[in-house]
Amino acid sequence: MALNPNDRSIAGFTMAGHALVHWFETSIPIFLVVWLAEFDVGVALFGLVVALGYAPFGLGALPGGILADRFGTKRLILACLAGMSLAFLVLSIGTSIYAIAAGLLLWGIAASIYHPAGLALISTGVEDRGTVFAWHGIAGNAGIALGPFAAATLLIVLEWQLVAALLALPGLVAVLYGLTAEFDPAAAVDDDADAGPDEALSLSDLVGDSRALFASAFAIVFVVVAFEGLYYRGMLTYLPEILHGLPAMDALDLPASLEGIEPADYIYVGLLVVGMAGQYAGGKLTNRVAPARGMAAIFGVLAVLAVAFVPVTGLGLGAIVVLCGVFGFFLFAIQPFYQNAVAVYTPPDSRGLSYGYTYLGEFGLGSASIAIGGFVLGGFPLSAFFLLIAGFAVAGGLLSLGLVVGLDRYLVTGRAPEKRPDVDD
Repeated sequence: MALNPNDRSIAGFTMAGHALVHWFETSIPIFLVVWLAEFDVGVALFGLVVALGYAPFGLGALPGGILADRFGTKRLILACLAGMSLAFLVLSIGTSIYAIAAGLLLWGIAASIYHPAGLALISTGVEDRGTVFAWHGIAGNAGIALGPFAAATLLIVLEWQLVAALLALPGLVAVLYGLTAEFDPAAAVDDDADAGPDEALSLSDLVGDSRALFASAFAIVFVVVAFEGLYYRGMLTYLPEILHGLPAMDALDLPASLEGIEPADYIYVGLLVVGMAGQYAGGKLTNRVAPARGMAAIFGVLAVLAVAFVPVTGLGLGAIVVLCGVFGFFLFAIQPFYQNAVAVYTPPDSRGLSYGYTYLGEFGLGSASIAIGGFVLGGFPLSAFFLLIAGFAVAGGLLSLGLVVGLDRYLVTGRAPEKRPDVDD
């Protein structure tokens, strides 16, 4: 069934926003490689600086959702796009670690608005939500892959400051596009439903609903997502720098015509492209596999991949490419499972708040691994970093197994979660 005009307009607007959030997000690790060489600062301190940018990305999810309810989703998404673009323009004129920190902090605050506002807009304005959510996810994955690809390619011939400014341009174009986009943000809800910008969640409602959520199985799901975020953020932030330092990269003899190209950057981009297939496969499997079982299995694979990273990468370039491809597939395959877990283990009337907390755990608490990982990389062998990352996966897997065996029944004290026959054990 073809999308109606309102659905198409919202789809285009939110797809642009979702792609650009991740376009900026995944280009930052590419810049980190350059910044470490440019500034006389250790990896531990720079890891803390980058964490300052990524932390608000998740910590601002709850305030972002409340602001979207108060001021309207379109207005908030436009502010997000403008703020992220401004942040990269600040980076482009940065001449010190302090300017870098300011730009990254501004980016994190602006980017935090998108997910609660974008998902809320789709949920209230789109009739064919399933189709639009699918395209919305594909757009995000495209941004995840294209951001580092564009950054790595432009850095071959341009200074990093100019590259940062050029990366801001699509965001500014998206703002202009959004200003002209017309749609009804409440077309898919009843006229008397609470979907407009004039009513916001009160503080007492927020506290009461939050208390009910964390007295239920969602408490376990939230911690599982936080451990996934620790694994995700730590690996994706430092992997470009780690790949650059592998002996196999130094031994690679490129022809003169390819001088300036960094194979490590393109292996990283390839990993993210393979992740699109992982996300699709994981999404299809959520209809057949209970979310807790799927998360437990994939966490196990991710733990093994982290432990195996150092010995496998010593086998040469081919082994590195294969390992990164497998890693990218499973890193993104787990995401549909935890998104589905939120739907299964929470009541429908608290779903928006549930996803707000989910992104706080994924992107907010998960960013702590940037600071921790920088400290470990700066003072310990590379294998210690991957053991740390593997530990996050093991913890997430054990908690997921707890859900499989019914640990959640001891925590559920409030409303029953939504039950779905296709995933119930």
